[in-house]
Amino acid sequence: MASNVIYLTESGYQKLKAELEQLRSVERPAISAQIAEARDKGDLSENAEYDAAKEAQGLLEMKIAKLEADLSNARILDESQINTGRVQILSKVKLKNLNTGKEVSYMLVSENEANLKEGKLAIGTPIGKALLGREKGDKIEVNAPVGIINFEILDITV
Repeated sequence: MASNVIYLTESGYQKLKAELEQLRSVERPAISAQIAEARDKGDLSENAEYDAAKEAQGLLEMKIAKLEADLSNARILDESQINTGRVQILSKVKLKNLNTGKEVSYMLVSENEANLKEGKLAIGTPIGKALLGREKGDKIEVNAPVGIINFEILDITV
């Protein structure tokens, strides 16, 4: 199976590592304790608590495996190497919505780091895809879930 490279900032990488450590050191032992407690209650064939704990354990192990895979495929991007002439991952882009006149700023990041409340837009979104490779002053039309949006790129920084 081919692995997909995941591009992260240093802070995004550290956040994933911390989440994995939390799952391994806190969540995993807690679920093991729940399973042991449910097992002590007797007949496992009719023990809903045991079944629920085993299912939670399976889901947790899947999440741990996914995070481990993501971290092993992660590449940390050096922000000092970002070219501000064109929009690319880690670019901070100031846009003007030509439909409403409103200005917005986004930092283009991987799907793992996306968080609109923090102004981090995934490169896989319709807007992110439309911005990649564009230059300051370019006007773009995006077919987003809310309809067609027209933007102008006002600035590109790191």
